[in-house]
Amino acid sequence: MKKYEKYKDSGFDWIGEIPEHWEIDKLGWQGIFSASGIDKKTVKGEPLVKMINYTDIYGNENLTLTADKKYMIVSCPKNKKDIHQVNVGDLIFTPSSETADEIGLSALVVDEMPDTVYSYHVIRLQITKDFDIDFRKYLCNNNFVLNQFSKEAKGTTRQIIGRDVFKNIKVLIPPKPEQTAIANYLNRKTAQIDQLIADKKRLLQLYEEEKTAIINQAVTKGIPCKDARPCVSYKDSGIEWLGKIPEHWKVKKLKYFVKKIGSGVTPRGGASVYLTSGIPLLRSQNIHFDGLRLDDVAYISNDTHNEMSNSKVISGDVLLNITGASIGRCYYITEALGEANVNQHVCIIRPNKKLCSQFLYYILRSFVGQVQIKIEQTGSGREGLNFEALKNFIIPETEIDEQTAIVQYIEKEIARINAKVGKAKKLIELLEEYRTALISEVVTGKIKVTE
Repeated sequence: MKKYEKYKDSGFDWIGEIPEHWEIDKLGWQGIFSASGIDKKTVKGEPLVKMINYTDIYGNENLTLTADKKYMIVSCPKNKKDIHQVNVGDLIFTPSSETADEIGLSALVVDEMPDTVYSYHVIRLQITKDFDIDFRKYLCNNNFVLNQFSKEAKGTTRQIIGRDVFKNIKVLIPPKPEQTAIANYLNRKTAQIDQLIADKKRLLQLYEEEKTAIINQAVTKGIPCKDARPCVSYKDSGIEWLGKIPEHWKVKKLKYFVKKIGSGVTPRGGASVYLTSGIPLLRSQNIHFDGLRLDDVAYISNDTHNEMSNSKVISGDVLLNITGASIGRCYYITEALGEANVNQHVCIIRPNKKLCSQFLYYILRSFVGQVQIKIEQTGSGREGLNFEALKNFIIPETEIDEQTAIVQYIEKEIARINAKVGKAKKLIELLEEYRTALISEVVTGKIKVTE
């Protein structure tokens, strides 16, 4: 990579030297900052507008705001609509965030967007200096500026930057011809990197689809005969959505294979009794197909745990979300969890000796379980699954030894796929790091680009 002929000290330790002919200037001197005060309400009689929100900036990989994007529709007084109408070349910033590392992100308005304003959650910079239009999206989305935002952020539960802080942030300004060259180069290179990342993310989707296919096949047809297993004959299950099953299998209702089907309860006193440590109280947000996620688990006291005796879980229980958007997600309990309870949104299914817990988990996770949940949802169970419906779920029946073998086969295949998933995720992480580093290297002059 080429370097510039002469450099000078930037005055910032984490940047070091910059090209001698570049300027360092305050962000506030490049234009006018403004806040709108426009909220998410719709008031009768006020004109309707599209509104750029925090979520339109955060996670915006293209760093641009375009007319074809779907924005929130709200109303606002006409005078505010006129004053806070966005224009091509405006930068919209996030002045607050949950962490200091995610604050000060910006996106560039690149299209004419009539009747479009920005919310009170963001802040606008109307640039008045003569900048290359594409360079503007890289002006602040680089480590030199973002590190300053992080250092200046204040707050406890939420990090915030005031408008005066924004004005005093330092930015690096190359001559305009170099701005154009930098923007063209970064547009091209980031597009290539983004395509590679998109390809890898699509590969992750295909891996998940492969896992699902393996599980569906194994819990309805058994282990493929190519895997050192004798081939078996099949028969019609008599159930349209299930199709054929191995000839020696049967289908029965779930109630014949369980000791218990029931849910927990909300602790007396509700969320006010939650503690920072103690006995885990598992809620629907903790139950996922790939395991129990305990980062945000609630805890209860030992006394509350004992009061909720019917909601205690033991090793071997299968937990199923029975309400809300996460309905159908499930996982099983192992001894490693220790004592725990569930609330009313989670169902405990406790298998008897005829049914392996992991086998039941894979059945519920497969289309066998999910299609029955969907059927119940479109019928009488719109608000959630009831226990009688669960008891009547149809599941394949086979000997416990074959169930165990099927579970071992599935877990071996999933481990094989997960190894590929890990490599793909690592590559995505490296590409994202490279993208960030490349932008910072170019906009701070460590690399010289030309047309």
